[in-house]
Amino acid sequence: MSRLTRNPRPGGTAAGPARASRLRKAAVFGLVTGLAAAGIALGTEITAGAAVQGSLPSGTQLYKDPQSQVARWVAANPGDSRQPVISRRIASQPQAVWFSNYRPATVTNDVKAITGPAAASGQVPVLAVYEIPNRDCGGASAGGAPDLASYDAWVRNFAAGLGSERSIIILEPDSIALTTCLSAQQQADRFASLSRAGSAIHAAAPNAKVYLDGGHSAWNSASEQANRLRSAGILTNADGLFTNVSNFNTTSNEVNFAKNVLAALGNPANLHAVVDTSRNGNGPASGGAWCDPSGRAIGAYPTTSTGDSAIDAFLWVKPPGEADGCAGAAGTFLPDVAYALASAGASDPTPPTTPPTTAPPTTPPTTPPTTPPTTPPTTAPPTTPPPAGAGCAVSYKIASAWTGGFTADVTVRNTGGSAVNGWSLKWTFPGDQKITSAWNAGTQQSGAAVTATDLGYNAVVAAGGSTGFGFQGTGTGTSAPTAFTLNGTACTVS
Repeated sequence: MSRLTRNPRPGGTAAGPARASRLRKAAVFGLVTGLAAAGIALGTEITAGAAVQGSLPSGTQLYKDPQSQVARWVAANPGDSRQPVISRRIASQPQAVWFSNYRPATVTNDVKAITGPAAASGQVPVLAVYEIPNRDCGGASAGGAPDLASYDAWVRNFAAGLGSERSIIILEPDSIALTTCLSAQQQADRFASLSRAGSAIHAAAPNAKVYLDGGHSAWNSASEQANRLRSAGILTNADGLFTNVSNFNTTSNEVNFAKNVLAALGNPANLHAVVDTSRNGNGPASGGAWCDPSGRAIGAYPTTSTGDSAIDAFLWVKPPGEADGCAGAAGTFLPDVAYALASAGASDPTPPTTPPTTAPPTTPPTTPPTTPPTTPPTTAPPTTPPPAGAGCAVSYKIASAWTGGFTADVTVRNTGGSAVNGWSLKWTFPGDQKITSAWNAGTQQSGAAVTATDLGYNAVVAAGGSTGFGFQGTGTGTSAPTAFTLNGTACTVS
């Protein structure tokens, strides 16, 4: 049995999945064996030179939501000893944005608030749709649309916000694998509705990739899951299946399972699979524990460069650090859990194989589909220069480095006597460094000159307070800048 639980933020969609999956049988493999068999190493992105690829281009840049819970926590806790590891290994990575609140009047704009910034930054968003009626069979994630007719209409409204650019749709986790509460007719009706949903999404957004629920390798058999997927329209109205959402099964098991399902479907050329690797670095817990089990680790970093023509991507559908409901309220971000996942054998991420074609937006969407526990302003406050006598101090540290790239952590402290309301930090790189992606700040670069700006929710820096952000970069050297200005005021550098 499998369950997903949610803890929606005020006025928005769910904060993220907190999955509690009951494994039907133990399938415990070691980290090295499991990931090596899948052709990957923990925390290592496959290079663009892999022999074969799925239907998503190798090196596709996946969208990182600046409004995610982990991004907000990292921005709000620059002095926390856990922050650097969580920032580098979790907040730096693209994760799915979940749509699980029934808001038919606003869902189109909610989706646009994600797809618009993603398109502007040359990135591909991953959207998890979780609104099917009677979801979770009335369990911890009970809810959804009131009936299938309402669901069909909601999906059409959802699809209207996707736009013409590429997107990845994780359509209804558990909806096909978990049907124990449904009669035969109810199951048939649900599957028909899922097929209509895939058709509606493709009609509105031809470049959207729709993946249906494949369960996971320790649940239904491949043949049984294939039969259900066939009934749900996978052969005509989807692009493939997803497995392991919010679960812990090893990547090798999931890849093999997905291929077995595809084989049972006749290996149609247009169908592929994606695998959730967000928490499977150490495989499943002993005895199949499913609710915030200890000893787990983040898995392979999100990438479309899988080296396997049957597997379109490894994704982080379940945001690491968000509770399943045992360590804390379902869906809430827990830094202790995130730190444990991030530090359990993981290495720092490698740089993207292809940088975004445009810089990320410098401000968050004005109508985000989720809001933080304390609602931020919907537009960035006006930037105000520090008053006379104001000051600032900047700490710039290379967090990790490799041949041709690095990650950096930047902390900005307001040493003046008044709060700064809106900030813009500028510096010039001493070498050929180029920023490829950033978190907790918007960045723009012209030549060697860089400007980093707040994202609205972290705009105010109290007197004596600080804020932090990080970024990945490329370059032949990692020499640190020696001069910074905050809203035009020179800062001391440490």
